[in-house]
Amino acid sequence: MDTIQGFVEHIIFRNSENSYTVMSLTAGDGSENTLVGIFPLIDEGEYIQADGEYVEHPNYGAQFKVSSYIIREPDTIDAMLRYLSAGTIKGIRESTAKKIIKRFGTETFQVMDKEPERLAEIKGISLQMAQKIGLSFAEKAGARHAMMYLSKYGINGTLAVKIHALYKDQIYEIIEKNPYQLTESVRGIGFKTADEIAERAGIGRHSEERIRSGILYTLNLSENEGNVYLPEEELINRASAILSVGRDEVEYGVGSLAIERKLIKKKSAIEDGGINIYSERFYYIEESCADLLYRLFSNTKKYKGEIEEDIERIEESQRLFLAENQREAVFQAIKSGIFIMTGGPGTGKTTTIKVLIKFFLSHGMDVSLAAPTGRAAKRLSEAAGLAAKTIHRMLEVTGVSDEDEKNLSIRDAYRSFNRNEDNPLDTDVVIIDEMSMVDIILFRSLLRAISPGTKLIMVGDAQQLPSVGPGTVLRDLINSGRFPVCTLDRIFRQAQESDIVLNAHALLSGSEIKLDNKSKDFFFLERSNPEEIIQGIIYLVTRKLPPYVRTNAIEVQVMSPMKKGVLGVENLNIRLQAAINPADRTKTEISLRGGVLRVGDKVMQTRNNYQQEWTLMNRGSSLTETGQGVFNGDIGQITEINKALGEVTVRFDDGRISCYEGESIGDLELAYAITIHKSQGSEYPAVVIPLLTGPKQLFNRNLLYTAITRAKSCVCIMGSKKTVHEMSENKEEQKRYSSLVQRLNERFEREPS
Repeated sequence: MDTIQGFVEHIIFRNSENSYTVMSLTAGDGSENTLVGIFPLIDEGEYIQADGEYVEHPNYGAQFKVSSYIIREPDTIDAMLRYLSAGTIKGIRESTAKKIIKRFGTETFQVMDKEPERLAEIKGISLQMAQKIGLSFAEKAGARHAMMYLSKYGINGTLAVKIHALYKDQIYEIIEKNPYQLTESVRGIGFKTADEIAERAGIGRHSEERIRSGILYTLNLSENEGNVYLPEEELINRASAILSVGRDEVEYGVGSLAIERKLIKKKSAIEDGGINIYSERFYYIEESCADLLYRLFSNTKKYKGEIEEDIERIEESQRLFLAENQREAVFQAIKSGIFIMTGGPGTGKTTTIKVLIKFFLSHGMDVSLAAPTGRAAKRLSEAAGLAAKTIHRMLEVTGVSDEDEKNLSIRDAYRSFNRNEDNPLDTDVVIIDEMSMVDIILFRSLLRAISPGTKLIMVGDAQQLPSVGPGTVLRDLINSGRFPVCTLDRIFRQAQESDIVLNAHALLSGSEIKLDNKSKDFFFLERSNPEEIIQGIIYLVTRKLPPYVRTNAIEVQVMSPMKKGVLGVENLNIRLQAAINPADRTKTEISLRGGVLRVGDKVMQTRNNYQQEWTLMNRGSSLTETGQGVFNGDIGQITEINKALGEVTVRFDDGRISCYEGESIGDLELAYAITIHKSQGSEYPAVVIPLLTGPKQLFNRNLLYTAITRAKSCVCIMGSKKTVHEMSENKEEQKRYSSLVQRLNERFEREPS
C-alpha cells in the first residue's frame, strides 16, 4: 500500500451517479499524478492524503488507484489560496481569493465560518455577496463534517453522499435516534445495514423502531421470494427469528404498523385460513389489477361479421390449417375483451397468434405485440411477422423505478411508464407472449395502459416456472375462472419429430422421459464426478454443439438449477469464460466481484435499472431509437471497455446498446451459464443442463420442464439419471402466496361501480 498527498489540480472526469473520478494531483515534491477512484465531494484546490497502489493503464500510463483517502483542511496561506481560487466556493474567483487572503491571512477560514459578513470589508464584496459566500462555505464544511460523521458508522462514498443530500443536518438526529428510517428512503441501505448502524449508535435490540423495521424487512424478503403476502403466523415466526426477539414483541409491532396502514390485514379466502399480512403497496397493486381487469372485461366491443368465413380466407391465403382447439381459441379471442391461451411446446400457439394478427389487421385494427424480455420479443416478432417490443419499451419507461415509487402514495398514479390511464396505448389489440414471466407489478402497469374496449390477449405456458418477481399472474388468471381460457394440447406432426417436445409433454403427463440417446435432439450423458461434468460441458459448448446446431459457442446456453456450488452458475461461468473467452492482450478487462469482465464476454443484467440509457441502431448503423431501462434477465455481449473512464459497453440480444459506468457495472454478471429460472421466456439453439444432486424443493418437474423447453434444436443433460427421474416424479413446488384470485372474486361479485 502506497500513500500520496497533495493538491487536486484538475478534475478530469467524474461520474455524477457514483462519484467515480479521474483527477490530476500535484504532490508536495511538485510531481503530477493521475488518481482514479470514488471521490464524493472532492473539489479542485483541495489538499488530500490518499492510500492505494500504482497501476499501469495500457492507454493512459501510470495511475494511482485510490482505496481510501482523507481531506486535510488548508492550514497555510498557500493552501487556502489554492482552495479558494479553484472556484468551489460560490462568488469567489482567483482575484477575489487573493484579496480575502491578503486581508485576513491565516484567519481567513475562521472568518468565513464564524463572521462571513466581515468579507464585506473588502472592496468589491457587498454584504449580500459576503453572506452568500459564507453560506456556500458552510455548506461545503457541513458536507465534509457529515461525511466524516457517517464514516464512523461504516457509511462511506456514494451512500454517504445520498444520505447527506436527502437529510442535510438532520442526519445526526436520524442516525442517533432511528437509523431504520434510512431503509425507507435511501436505496442501498437495507435492514441489516441499518441494524449495524443502530448497534454502533447504541440503540437496543428491543427498540420499537428496530422491531417495526424488522417486520417490514421480513415482508420485503418474502416479496423477493415471489410472495405478495405472508400468513400472519408465518410473518411473526420469521420476523421473530430474524430480530432475535419474542413473538409478543413482533405481534405488537405488526398491530401498530397495521393501525398506521403500513401493513394491511386481510382475512384469508381459505376457510379457517387465518389472517394474511400485506405491505400496503402490494395489497393495493393486487386490488388495482382486479379493478382494471373487471373494467376491461366489462367493456368488450362486439365483433360484427362472419368470423368463420374470415378465418377460412386467412387459412387459405396463409396455406395453413387450424386444429379444432386452435380454431376455438381464435373465435374466443375475437369475441372476448380478455382472452388467455396456454399450451406446451409444439401445440401451435405461434400459428394461432399469426391467424389472429391477420384477422385483426384485415379488419383495420391496430395490433401491438409484446413479451417480457428482449429475446422473447425478438423471437415473437420473427415468428409472427409483426414488430414486437418488450413490455417495458411498449409502455415507454420513464426512468422512475419501482423503488422510487415506494415513496409515493400507493393510490397515486405510478410514474414508471409514460403509458397509463391518462396516456393509454394507441391500439385496438394487445397480445402478450410468455405471460408466465409477468409479475404482479409489471402486470398492473400494463393494465393501466390499456383503455376499455381494447382487447387483451395473453399467451403463455402455465406449466413454466412462475415469474422472478412477485405473484403467479398467469396461473391466477386461469384459476379464477373469470376469463375465457383455451388450452392447446395437440402436438402437431412436425413437432412430433422433436424429442424435446415429446419429452416435455411426457413430463406434464407424468410419463417417463426417454434418455436412451436414440434421439437427434435430446441427449443424456451419465456422469457422477462434478469435474468430469464441467469438462464435458466445456467440450460440448466449445466444440461439439456449435457445428451440430449451426451456431457459435456464445449462443449455446448452459443452465443450472443453482447459483452456488461446484455445478452452480457462479463457478461454471468462471470455467466457461476461461474456455470461450480467455484472457488476451488484445482484450481489455476490468475486475468485478473477485473475477473479471472482458471484451467479448456474454453478460446478464441482474436487476431492474430504470435509469440505464440505451440506443438502438439499424443495419446501416444509424440511430433509430433511444430510451431508458435495462431489466433483470436481459442478456448481451460486451463490445467495449474503457478503463480510464470506467465504462463498459454492452450490446443486448434485441440490438440495444448501453454504456455502463461505475456502480452500474456491478449490475452485470457473466451469463455463459444462467439459472434455469433466469432462462424463462428465452429460446436457445442448444442448452446444456448439469443435474447431479440438489434440494428436493428445487429439483422438481416444473424446473426440469422449464429447462428443456428453452431449447430450439438440442438438449444435453449431464449428470445422474436417477436425479432426472426423481425430478420427473417430483410435482412439489415452492409455495407462493398470491391472492389475485381472491381480489378478482371480490371485484366481480361486487355491484358495478
